Amino acid sequence: MLILTDNAIKKVREFRAADANLAGKSLRIFVESGGCSGFQYGMAFDDSRSDDQVIQAAEDVSVLVDPNSAQYLAEAKVDFVETLTGSGFSVSNPTAKSSCGCGQSFTV
Repeated sequence: MLILTDNAIKKVREFRAADANLAGKSLRIFVESGGCSGFQYGMAFDDSRSDDQVIQAAEDVSVLVDPNSAQYLAEAKVDFVETLTGSGFSVSNPTAKSSCGCGQSFTV
């Protein structure tokens, strides 16, 4: 099961509060081919829910994961980190065998 930290949930709420077009949308997290290690993570706000797995992360924040991505995201933890060099969402994925230096792509 995919896990969102409190920091990630807080940042999703902040993004939605800052943009009226995001009201009521879920956070879609997906895996696609690409990056220097073979697969890369992607995130976007979305309101379509076909055959997607819906994971309720918090009362007002839901996450959409398509079935193909779900196999790569099992037990992954999504956090929002802020450091002196920058800020952004970070994925800690125990399914990944290795990842690139930037943390945006991985191999399985």
